[in-house]
Amino acid sequence: MNRRIVSEPRFTAEADAFTVVGAASEVADLATLLAGRALPPEPALGGTLDPAVHGADLYLPLVGGPTLARVYQAAPGPRPLLLWLHGGGFVGGTVADLDHVCSGLAHRSGRTVVSLEYRLAPEHPYPAALDDTYDAMCWLSAHGRLLGGDGRLAAGGQSAGGALVAGATLRARDENGPRLDRQVLCYPVLDVPAEPTWADRQYLPGPAPVYAAPLRAPSLAGLPPTLVIAAGRDPLRKEAEAYAERLDEASYVEYADTPHAFLNFCAVLSAGDHAIAVIAQALRVP
Repeated sequence: MNRRIVSEPRFTAEADAFTVVGAASEVADLATLLAGRALPPEPALGGTLDPAVHGADLYLPLVGGPTLARVYQAAPGPRPLLLWLHGGGFVGGTVADLDHVCSGLAHRSGRTVVSLEYRLAPEHPYPAALDDTYDAMCWLSAHGRLLGGDGRLAAGGQSAGGALVAGATLRARDENGPRLDRQVLCYPVLDVPAEPTWADRQYLPGPAPVYAAPLRAPSLAGLPPTLVIAAGRDPLRKEAEAYAERLDEASYVEYADTPHAFLNFCAVLSAGDHAIAVIAQALRVP
């Protein structure tokens, strides 16, 4: 495993001045959850769409029903695809939260980015979100040329989205499914917490299958090259590092003194744009 620690005084100062509110772990009932979902994105925190990138919404014909996806293209022509999954504790989040991240990745990586609006708990508990992720991988692998793909496919995600990508990639290995050229896991949720929150219980009300807790997989052999992005102030950091250490080919980049979900706040945490550049470089292909 290639290991790198990114530590800059400005990242630390910005993190010290920043307080995250409304995290999924703080949600304790359905009314609070629904109220949080209704809030619009805040560009002053999350940033805005890269003006060099075109974004458009469409619906993918997945097994669970038509599923919204936001597609980001920096230029026409066949390009490798990147499936991207937002975070939100499996109960929140939306593609609208990630215009800055996904357009930045499209601009810098040379890939067309497909951001998926997967189903959320408690309306749709496990395995609905995992099924959506895996089905999207399958559809893009088979029909990606309809979106300007060139046959190559990678996948990545943030927090809960990273967990879904990790689980779906394991499933693809086990079921001889789509072959990814790379996966990117940003501060992923890779195991079930010792003390599940209300939100955790809505997503996974029973014992955790291996695809819901990828760190518990008996073997991680045969997975694609992986970039793991971790945050130094994140309790999930140790899980992320432990996962990376078990992979055949992995790079682990930790942003010291940076909080969980920092990519959602690129307008105030400049570590986010730094990470976008690191991820894009790893995703570039000839």
